[in-house]
Amino acid sequence: MFARFLNKACIIRNPLQDLTPEGRARNPWNLCTVDQVEDLKALVKVVPIWSTGIMMGVNMSQGSFLVLEASSMDRHITSNFEIPAGSFMSFMIVSLVLWVMIYDRILVPVLSKIKGYPTNIGAKKKIGTGLLTSSLAIASLAVVESIRRKIATEEGYSDQPEAMVKMSALWLLPRQILNGLAEGASVIGQNEFFLTELPSSMSSLASTLSGLASSVASLIASFLLSVVDRVSGGGGQESWVSSNINKGHYDYYYSLICALSFLNFLYFVYCSKVYGPCKDRRK
Repeated sequence: MFARFLNKACIIRNPLQDLTPEGRARNPWNLCTVDQVEDLKALVKVVPIWSTGIMMGVNMSQGSFLVLEASSMDRHITSNFEIPAGSFMSFMIVSLVLWVMIYDRILVPVLSKIKGYPTNIGAKKKIGTGLLTSSLAIASLAVVESIRRKIATEEGYSDQPEAMVKMSALWLLPRQILNGLAEGASVIGQNEFFLTELPSSMSSLASTLSGLASSVASLIASFLLSVVDRVSGGGGQESWVSSNINKGHYDYYYSLICALSFLNFLYFVYCSKVYGPCKDRRK
């Protein structure tokens, strides 16, 4: 229906009224070229898959709470060396670089050698891998926070959010390692997908779509946090995202994000099937 509506936009009904003497459209809003219509149809077609990157961005934005959790856990590697709480974010960057190197220098050459021709993991497969891995990353964080909070309560630190519990902060690393893989797979996959599927005339737009999804994700993450704080903190109860990390229930909040992330992954699987084969069918 939508495609049929767009196709009508390039039909010349009255040449004398619709066209100038030079053959150009008098009103570009009412009469478009066939190329312009096809470009818009291609853009609309990728929007559902683009939207899955928003939830991915919401998941990644939860890293702001990582410093809060790391500050309340034992960060010592040796008796004389302690990892600063703010440095835990760097582990995701290191993981991202390592995963990209492993993919480019090990995985792709091995797959190419096995198949006997240059091969690559498809863009949609990369996106799906990133979305699923992102869900697993936030799930691991929910489990770790649940254990950390339980230990803090048992040690009598409910009213002391700045107290350090007897639990190693290294338990936060699985989340960072998985997020590095998720970021590398999903963002690279999205960029490949948009650049492949959108016309070359829209390459500038294609290269910015991932960044646009991240910007929208920041707004949604703030809105979601406000809603959770308002709903869970109603009736005089302690909010899930209380400033006192030992009284709040950040594990519940992470579980909510995890559920939304997994639903987003299922939504991507559906959109991927409906979209059909890419221009490069291996993707």
